[in-house]
Amino acid sequence: MAGERLLTTQKAIAEAIAQEMERDDRVFVMGEDIGAYGGIFGATDGLLAKFGPERIMDTPISEMGFIGAAVGAATEGMRPIAELMFVDFFGAAMDQIYNHMAKIHYMSGGRVKVPMVLMTAIGGSYSDAAQHSQSLYALFAHTPGIKIVIPSSPYDAKGLMIQAIRDDSPVMYFFHKGVLGLGWMTPNPRATGVVPEEPYTIPFGQADVKREGSDLTILTVALMVHRSLDAAEQLAEEGINAEVIDLRTLVPLDRETIVNSVKKTHRVVVVDEDYKSFGMSGELAAIVAEDALDYLDAPPKRLAVPDVPIPYSRPLEQYVIPTVDRIVAAARELVSG
Repeated sequence: MAGERLLTTQKAIAEAIAQEMERDDRVFVMGEDIGAYGGIFGATDGLLAKFGPERIMDTPISEMGFIGAAVGAATEGMRPIAELMFVDFFGAAMDQIYNHMAKIHYMSGGRVKVPMVLMTAIGGSYSDAAQHSQSLYALFAHTPGIKIVIPSSPYDAKGLMIQAIRDDSPVMYFFHKGVLGLGWMTPNPRATGVVPEEPYTIPFGQADVKREGSDLTILTVALMVHRSLDAAEQLAEEGINAEVIDLRTLVPLDRETIVNSVKKTHRVVVVDEDYKSFGMSGELAAIVAEDALDYLDAPPKRLAVPDVPIPYSRPLEQYVIPTVDRIVAAARELVSG
């Protein structure tokens, strides 16, 4: 749009970090290839030249070491940002994340804060196989003590990152490779958007209604927001008006927006790129059943990854990850049924 500044999601994240580093000298970044390389997903692009190696720290391949160091720095009053290159690598630092980052504040009786951000890449759809393509946000949302942030747009990415850095709790910030605007990913027109130059925050626990509708509600996050919007456009051609809600954060979760939408539309589809069993899709279906059961005209429908590793094969990967066509089919079945 004329007179408005456009950024990709990747550049919006890097700008958010830069502005917070300028504002607060306690903020620093550490991780693998986040310095001269700018992060393999560009989330720290240009920061080394601006802030130097004492605040933009390239680390060895040692997730246990640098995430543990970030936890320690946070307990001593710093505000570190650690990048776990792929969420799939969390196993190398499980103890630091699950037992230290998440629990120190509680186990200290609230005396010790852990104001850190652990940002990491999620998602598939580009044939990177079983160890580089998972989403796994539900795994961490299951653990008390960690806030879970999942932006889907450049505007949200910047505001949520600034909010995460300023938060006194540990925050896991999940960015999906397919919404970053990277040249080597499948082109995504919504990965570029209007982003204000000045710093701003987006409060946690406030879902965003990306598209209003009256016939059914679609609940989702990350790349699945984009696919759900594409599906909603197709459904509109058939006379089906879908409401698309981007949760933006899982912890805290905006239950009110979810329930109010379902009370209006009387039908709900949950679209999730994480595994189906014991995950986000089941939690959201349970919330709807607990708080809006009397308003439902049909049982909640869930589209999620079946309980198999993400395949390397492109056709098999497309088979397990929700697609626009499958979202359309699920919505059509829900409304017609």
